[in-house]
Amino acid sequence: MHLKHFSLFITVLLLMVSGAGRAQDIQVIKERVTGDLLEPAVSNHSITQLVQSIQPGGTWPGINYQDVSRTGFQHKDHLENMLSLARAYKKPGSSFFGDPSVKKTFSAALDFWLAKDFRCDNWWWNEMGTPNLMINILLVMDSSLTEKQRVEGLRIARRANLETFGARPGGDLMPIAGMLGKQALFTNNPDTLQRVIRVMAAEIKISTGRGLKPDMSFHHRTDNVISTLTYGSNFAASFAYWASRIRGTQFSFPDTSIRLLVDYFLDGICQSLVYATYPDPGAMNRDISRRNALRKEDVSLPQNLLDAVSYRVQELEAVIRARKGEIKYNRTRDRYFRYSHYYTHQRPGYYASVRMHSARANNMEEPHNEEGIQNHHYGDGSIFISRTGHEYFNIFPVWDWQKIPGATILQKANVPHWRQLAKKGRTDFSGGVCDGVYGVAGFDFASVHDPLKAHKAWFFFDKEIVCLGAGIHADTALPVLTTLNQCLLNKQVTVGAGSKVSTLETGRHVLPAVSWVCHDSVAYIFPQPASVNISNGEAAGNWRRINHQAWATEETVKENVFSLWLDHGVQPQDAGYAWIVVPGADAASAAAYSKRTPVKILANTAELQAVQHSGLQRTGIVFYKAGSVRINDKLTLASTAPCIVMVRAEGAAVEAIAVADPTQKLNALQLKVNDRAIDVALPKGAEAGSTVVVR
Repeated sequence: MHLKHFSLFITVLLLMVSGAGRAQDIQVIKERVTGDLLEPAVSNHSITQLVQSIQPGGTWPGINYQDVSRTGFQHKDHLENMLSLARAYKKPGSSFFGDPSVKKTFSAALDFWLAKDFRCDNWWWNEMGTPNLMINILLVMDSSLTEKQRVEGLRIARRANLETFGARPGGDLMPIAGMLGKQALFTNNPDTLQRVIRVMAAEIKISTGRGLKPDMSFHHRTDNVISTLTYGSNFAASFAYWASRIRGTQFSFPDTSIRLLVDYFLDGICQSLVYATYPDPGAMNRDISRRNALRKEDVSLPQNLLDAVSYRVQELEAVIRARKGEIKYNRTRDRYFRYSHYYTHQRPGYYASVRMHSARANNMEEPHNEEGIQNHHYGDGSIFISRTGHEYFNIFPVWDWQKIPGATILQKANVPHWRQLAKKGRTDFSGGVCDGVYGVAGFDFASVHDPLKAHKAWFFFDKEIVCLGAGIHADTALPVLTTLNQCLLNKQVTVGAGSKVSTLETGRHVLPAVSWVCHDSVAYIFPQPASVNISNGEAAGNWRRINHQAWATEETVKENVFSLWLDHGVQPQDAGYAWIVVPGADAASAAAYSKRTPVKILANTAELQAVQHSGLQRTGIVFYKAGSVRINDKLTLASTAPCIVMVRAEGAAVEAIAVADPTQKLNALQLKVNDRAIDVALPKGAEAGSTVVVR
């Protein structure tokens, strides 16, 4: 054979082998994905009810087929019923496996849907929700479908594609690509699957626009509002799922993409979860108004990552075991997400976070689809404290939404209409400094809704968090409150005032000269005795007041709630506050801590807030303008510009200084340690606002 002809023969042979290999891989992946769809248990009672209750036209009673509005669309129940029937019919071992009555019911329901082809006023259902359920249904039934059902069902499923409005970089593109991947499996199309894999791999990247940010938080939109636990989790889950299902085939993802996704999961998502398991309310948006929004996370995402790559294996295994309840998540780590104005503080015994905004970001996500319609003050310097992850579970229908934990709020008769909820912040100074273990957050707060200003700062240590407020100023003759916490009531509330310790009866209380309050193993210590307000009793509300989706009714919801707040009076001009949160404390330890605390407040003014922890030899300082602070008899630190600083020092010996520019505008500043000047070059661009360590 001529050499040229032989080369051509080899090329054709390799292409044939490759093609055969891809076709075989398609079947392997299809079996894995279909197996997942068949995995959930079949409820015999539910399937029997669906078969018995279906109407002659292929509908079920109780579903409003007329309401296709953004807040309605109960049609999803019809789709989910079809998937349940398909699973019951095709799952080996099911009592209904191959049952003709189940197939007849399924076909009637599917034919009805195909004839009506329902569209929702919300694009998401048309391009994502409905196509996703439809392709799942098609994959499960597959050979049991009629040709018309295959063709018409696939036509609807194909509304999830990479050319639609929803396939934008960020959160939705990844799930949509996954739906297209399932379409490729259903049609045995390796070229489409290969395209899907390329698109998904290309999305795993650092971006200063939509998507995964340099600080490992996530933004779905350009409002710079954090969406790590919503769109960002869907983004990660979709990629991880496919990474696991295509492993060991010709379609596998690049190792670099999977590793970056692991970093995002462990350093971004898990850092935004209480014990890597329960969603932190501080990272939530309109989704906080959904029932069970704070339910624990399952193991599927980390398990899929573990299946796909051998990278940070021990950390992934620890998350899985923690979520299964096999171990206690025992991590100590702080992280400030400078792109998202979000500080996280993780300790083995508790978790806390602070949420802020600035002129670089909106105060909150838009209340799309009329969800989260009371979230006006949710990001106004809120702090959420969790010991178990259950402290705020489904509390939100009964919440007082002008008593957000940590926030300073003008008490109005009503908050503005939800269409006026999301607005851009008004000040530049919003940031944090963090060395990975300890840190400080500072906020020049100006309400986007009210004539109210305050300087707020938080200092994070091991056993305590110090919360300071200064320069609280309001120009409207209404009272201003700062809430320490508003959470589910768990047993008794104990108060220490002077030498007297009291256990409160249920009700509302205004108490003078209080030194400490203890509730649910969290102590609130006041360095100077303070007049406090406490409510411990039943609160009532309903889901409809915070969410206008069809499921959210006006049915009364009741919960027992603990609230603790400070009243700054009407039209305060230069008010302030100071308290120390000590998680893991009972009444006796709260009393002991209040008498001998390792933290000292060095300053709490509108120009400067500073706290020193003697046991850790650390001092946190928030300079709202150029100034200086005396750390001890031997050490003074000054700054030539606004910044946030953390100093590790003993006497005059300075071991390290961490500094950050919360305005993200400065190129440099100068610190002066006693008589020694230190010139600090500040990061710009993608690293603006990050911590610089000076030794």
